[in-house]
Amino acid sequence: MQWHLLPVKSLFSDRVLHYKTVFGHYRKWCRQGSWKNCWIALLSKNKDKIDLSSGDIDGSHTPALRGGEAVAYQGRKKRKTTNALYLTERQGLPLAMSEPVAGNHNDLYDIEACIEELLGTLESAKIPIQGLFINADAGFDSELFRQACANKQVIANVAHNKRNGKLSTDHKIDEELYHERYAVERTNAWIDSFRSLLNRFDTTVSSWKGFSFLAFIVIGLKKFNKSEKSR
Repeated sequence: MQWHLLPVKSLFSDRVLHYKTVFGHYRKWCRQGSWKNCWIALLSKNKDKIDLSSGDIDGSHTPALRGGEAVAYQGRKKRKTTNALYLTERQGLPLAMSEPVAGNHNDLYDIEACIEELLGTLESAKIPIQGLFINADAGFDSELFRQACANKQVIANVAHNKRNGKLSTDHKIDEELYHERYAVERTNAWIDSFRSLLNRFDTTVSSWKGFSFLAFIVIGLKKFNKSEKSR
């Protein structure tokens, strides 16, 4: 909902906060990176419920309806978008996101920094990543991506991009493992169920990242609580 529609009178009893005060605290926490820190703490506490038998990386373009930071026209979407990479575990739980960039950049833009941030989130949560297999589509078929993963001791399972010519014998793909990549598409559907993330209304990157990590927290809590009940 829009900020001015927040049911503040229902949420507070003694001292009713104005919706602008609520928004002000949200913006402050976004600038401080508090939502990401909350997510890292939640991941660290629930490491035993995360399935890292393999993972998936995928890029997602989000329409930016009001413009703002890290926004540019994207030809395939035929509108202005923001692009970010997402890392998920085997069951589709979103684990990390890269720093958003303008939509005119492809998924390989500044890929070394993106991989550092994605895998750095797991490292901050004290989750071992050495030997992790990561699936990626043909858009990531490049030496830069493979080397960035190798630098972190992560194994990239990348689909061959026919535009790159004949498949090198050094870059074999595990087809059976790659077919499990459908999980990340399901994750995109989960994230798109949040109206603030299906279309970007925030003009600042920090606010949009804040909502993204809030979505991670909601999805994660549902999964972790379900795991607790099943035991």
